[in-house]
Amino acid sequence: MKTAAGLSLILGLMLFAGLTLYEGAGEVAAAFASVGFGVLWIALIRLAQTGLSAFAWEALVPRPRPSLWIFCKLRWVRESINTLLPVAQVGGDVFGAQLLRKFKVGGGVAGASVLVDLLAQTATQVVFTLIGVILLLRSDMAGDLSSTVVFGVMVMAPALAGFWLAPRLLAMGWIDRLAAGVEKRTGWGSLAALPALRAGLDGILRHRSGVAVALAWHMFIWFVGVLETWLALRMLGHPSSIAVSVSIESLGHAVKAAGVLIPGAWGVQEGGYIALCAAFGIASPTAIALSLVKRIPDFLCGIPGLWVWRRMEGKTLLTFPKRTRAGIGGWRRFFFNGSAAT
Repeated sequence: MKTAAGLSLILGLMLFAGLTLYEGAGEVAAAFASVGFGVLWIALIRLAQTGLSAFAWEALVPRPRPSLWIFCKLRWVRESINTLLPVAQVGGDVFGAQLLRKFKVGGGVAGASVLVDLLAQTATQVVFTLIGVILLLRSDMAGDLSSTVVFGVMVMAPALAGFWLAPRLLAMGWIDRLAAGVEKRTGWGSLAALPALRAGLDGILRHRSGVAVALAWHMFIWFVGVLETWLALRMLGHPSSIAVSVSIESLGHAVKAAGVLIPGAWGVQEGGYIALCAAFGIASPTAIALSLVKRIPDFLCGIPGLWVWRRMEGKTLLTFPKRTRAGIGGWRRFFFNGSAAT
């Protein structure tokens, strides 16, 4: 898995380098340099998105629950790990559930809260992407992007089904019998904790107002992200309307979802931005610079987030876990015990 992730990253970086050289490395560098310290405003918006995401997660956890500040730190950790480590954009959520247990939240509730939070985030992203598609249809380049956008939506769409099916499947008695059979044959004792996950999901989904609040926050957060694109384009010398910024931001996330197998979607994101920006008359070097500007907050916010994570684990940035990927075993422990392999 590590080898595959490494090779994927190398291929992505090669694609990124090829696109940059083809479109003009000098022009890309000049456009990127024009932003200057304005990138700090972009990082501030990203940090605000992360903080607001904590409100959505907190709303899902039944009382008594940790303080909002704890959820802010844990959400920061989740985003930092997903962004900067080769964990398939979900490993941070595994560690987030693990850390939540340290604040007197049961493993079943911790795992279920992260699961529902992810489903709510992805479900609202599908709606956000569809809004972007509608806005894109007004341009002449919609056909050139249709296949990539459709694939990105297909990657996210299962969350909508999962949002409704997960609690219904877990409520079925045959799931317990299946888990008991698998445990007997494989020795996977963690499957015995399946009722705890089901109880956690049941408690969260019965609290419909909490789910509604989480959905509302996530929908709002996607539109906060539009400010990143709107402000970045202005700093790059291409001021655009909010509608154009919504389209680029929403479909940019869909394109990034299509590149989920490449850490950071390097190359894929840049190629998507080139096509998206072309639909609105924005030159390719500026599109690549826009993608780079939006990557800077990944590091400005992510590196301190990794430090917070290691501090919460009682360790330092120099002592990373031997296995930070969310493999089969890690996901099994996450869903059923609320912990991850370290």
